[in-house]
Amino acid sequence: MSFFTPLKSLAIGAAALGLLAGGAQAADVTIRIGHLNPAEPTESHSGAMTAVFKSLVETASGGAIEVKLFPNGQLGKDNEVIQQVRDGIVESCISSAGGVAQHYPLVGVFDIPFAFPNIAVTNKVMSLDSAFGKKFAADMDASTGLKTLAMIDSGGFFAFSNSKRPIKTAEDMKGLRIRTMTLPTHQAMVNALGGQATPLPWAEVYTALQTGVADGQMNPIPVIAFAKFDEVQKYLSITNHVITPYVWFMNGEFYKKLKPEHRAIVDWASQVAAEAGRATSRIIEASNKGLPKLAKKMQINAVSPAEMAKFAAAAQPAVRKLIAEKYGEKGTEMLNAMLAEIDKVK
Repeated sequence: MSFFTPLKSLAIGAAALGLLAGGAQAADVTIRIGHLNPAEPTESHSGAMTAVFKSLVETASGGAIEVKLFPNGQLGKDNEVIQQVRDGIVESCISSAGGVAQHYPLVGVFDIPFAFPNIAVTNKVMSLDSAFGKKFAADMDASTGLKTLAMIDSGGFFAFSNSKRPIKTAEDMKGLRIRTMTLPTHQAMVNALGGQATPLPWAEVYTALQTGVADGQMNPIPVIAFAKFDEVQKYLSITNHVITPYVWFMNGEFYKKLKPEHRAIVDWASQVAAEAGRATSRIIEASNKGLPKLAKKMQINAVSPAEMAKFAAAAQPAVRKLIAEKYGEKGTEMLNAMLAEIDKVK
């Protein structure tokens, strides 16, 4: 974009001015960002995103914009913080699909099991740079009054963990109480596989697993690791059955009222920060903070491609049916647009 080079010069100049002035300039604009995950940039994607965004925005604006971070669910549950952003109480948030669904249910189109073949295709489709990403964000923004700054994966493909037995086949799911986000599509998926979907907000998951309210849960490896589910779960089964978005919102009116040069900084910094978030998830997956860490306490197995096909055969029709029935023609059209984009990228 045309503002990248000027912003780079602006950032260098602002840094120098900040050193000379001792960082005394008061901010004209404050952006408060809430998210559910750890603040440390090496511990979570949203931690990395917000840290990078804060550094870039404050430097490039010469201190005119101050960014305040509220990690670890300090501002409330996901859906509650989105409502705070919609109401203008908070300027921005980074939210899971479970929170987004309560404000924009069509986020459920991402939940077709095994629709995304690998992370490279996911990165291209689940992005504001793709034709589908632009279409999806435009409809979501029009529906909610929010401004979507970025959209990335929630930490990678989902795996199942539980305290009862390894999941090696679809039959092993039968009777397991699996915590899901409050997404009807996730609940339909688990129930179709023979499990018992147990929707719970994020803040309650660890205790539910610890006390046996739920036998297991499904999440990406980095999320399972930083949430310390290895302390309360014995088995981890790599199924790669679904991948969901994390969406970065800003209050729409706040965004529109920013000075053009400040809006350009926010756009640029959020793009760079989103790339940092994607990279952080891949690093965590591959490092001793990911699978190697979990393997110290958990029994890990990978589900075979043949069994994954059986998972897909059982779960895909249920999720497609739910989308058609619950979200109507618009839901089906959005789903088909996503699947077409996946095929094009592949």
